[in-house]
Amino acid sequence: MAEILEKIILGVDPGTRFMGYGVILVQRGNISVLQYGVINVSKYTTQELKLKKIYERIIGIIEEFTPDEMAIEAPFFGKNVQSMLKLGRAQGVVMAAALSRQIPIVEYSPKTVKQSVTGNGNASKEQVASMLDHLLKMKLEPTMFDATDALGIAVCHHFHGNNIMPTNKGTKKGWGAFVNENPERIK
Repeated sequence: MAEILEKIILGVDPGTRFMGYGVILVQRGNISVLQYGVINVSKYTTQELKLKKIYERIIGIIEEFTPDEMAIEAPFFGKNVQSMLKLGRAQGVVMAAALSRQIPIVEYSPKTVKQSVTGNGNASKEQVASMLDHLLKMKLEPTMFDATDALGIAVCHHFHGNNIMPTNKGTKKGWGAFVNENPERIK
């Protein structure tokens, strides 16, 4: 198998008011930030309009940077069922945007991201941002935790390396692989 010399990874930290994103370029193991930011949909009054704006912004980022892979934070379990449903919809819209452009998707739990970036699965957002400053050799905006979390997700995916590739059992991981292997389940 040929060594991949360059890869663009889009990391997304889903949210229903603020959604962080980070785009990194990995060249021969070196990571550089192409862009990071926050999609603010808090000004929109309906859930449908928020989801539409999230989809449009993610498609715009995909078209601008043409990422090879997307890493997204997996859902976590909260006490507020309505909040969880809204978050799940936002995650679904982001995933649909990536799948519409045939971009493989891998999910990581918040604990896995923190462990990968800082070595501590219980690290604070401040600790993740501080470690990313060091790893990426740049000073990140300290108040943009949604964006730094998204960069952390992208960096975590890079550190995990081959989650998109076939495993020893011959199966693939990620939503893109699921869709490719189960076309009859897609309507």
